[in-house]
Amino acid sequence: MKEEQKENGKEQNTPHVHVRPDGTIYTHVHHHDGASDAQPHSHTHTHTHENTKAVINRLSRAIGHLESIKKMVENGRDCSEVLIQLSAVKAAINNTGKVILQDHIEHCLVDAIETGDFEAIEELNKAIDRFIK
Repeated sequence: MKEEQKENGKEQNTPHVHVRPDGTIYTHVHHHDGASDAQPHSHTHTHTHENTKAVINRLSRAIGHLESIKKMVENGRDCSEVLIQLSAVKAAINNTGKVILQDHIEHCLVDAIETGDFEAIEELNKAIDRFIK
């Protein structure tokens, strides 16, 4: 059967479906190179995150806020005012990161644990380390 899944020396990336306890259904693909029976080389599945629209809205507001700060600098506004506005943008970006992280834990990490994708868990650890610096 494994031979039937191979094409041109590589395994086909066959999608599979997960159903969450709340009834949410999503499909994703793990990409295998077919070289061995080892776990996939990367956590590359895709699915719809429940907070995508909220994250996009938050990022759009932060971008708009940064544009206004840029104008403040161009207009020679007081440095303390600029710093206060920059701190507001930093807080907005950090809060957006928290939403993404929560979504990632609730969906991607749960899937990684269910499928034994330990590389995805390590990638999350690295991302958290960079995020909190």
